[in-house]
Amino acid sequence: MDQLLRVMNFSVSSEGIGAGEHQSLESPFGHVNPEKLFAWAGATASWPMRTAPGGSRGLDDYFTRDFARNVGAEIMGRNKFGPQRGPWRDHDWRGWWGEEPPFHTPVFVMTHHERPSITLCDTTFHFVDGDPVTVLERARVAAQGRDVRLGGGVTTIRQFLDAGLVDTMHVAVSPVKLGSGLRLWESPDELLDRFHLETVPSPSGVTHHLFWRK
Repeated sequence: MDQLLRVMNFSVSSEGIGAGEHQSLESPFGHVNPEKLFAWAGATASWPMRTAPGGSRGLDDYFTRDFARNVGAEIMGRNKFGPQRGPWRDHDWRGWWGEEPPFHTPVFVMTHHERPSITLCDTTFHFVDGDPVTVLERARVAAQGRDVRLGGGVTTIRQFLDAGLVDTMHVAVSPVKLGSGLRLWESPDELLDRFHLETVPSPSGVTHHLFWRK
């Protein structure tokens, strides 16, 4: 079976906004409060960042439980890794996730400013300068036959969509309006020329959008 490139558990507002403006160290999502977008996921028993017991089961938990299934590597944009722009000024900065990131695989961070790889627990971050095709090839080798997860953010997902590289995508649309920010889409119908789409409403209020390549 081919290795898939999968977008998983990506959350956007009802207008398709997945991140805000003016990202900073204190505000990874810029002016957007991420709790509004990720409340559905954070409430589940299988949320990867959960530190306390408990959490909900059911439909939402099915998706968060799927986060690590058959995933051997992740690709993310530099802005998902951290708030720095341009040449790296602070090599002590090692991401938003502390000493135990939730990825547990090699992670390829797309950047025009390469730096040495860093390992935290069982996650190694590689900082790579390349187009989507080249970076995906490297990630697939590192995944050793398993799938590659495309972690975001919005700009990175759009790059891979525009390059025709995404095989499956799960987007959770939250019933909130953010007004401004980085949009994944104006409407999910924009992708119907390339993907099948099934929508599944959840009792939590989000609607899960499931895309798979035609």
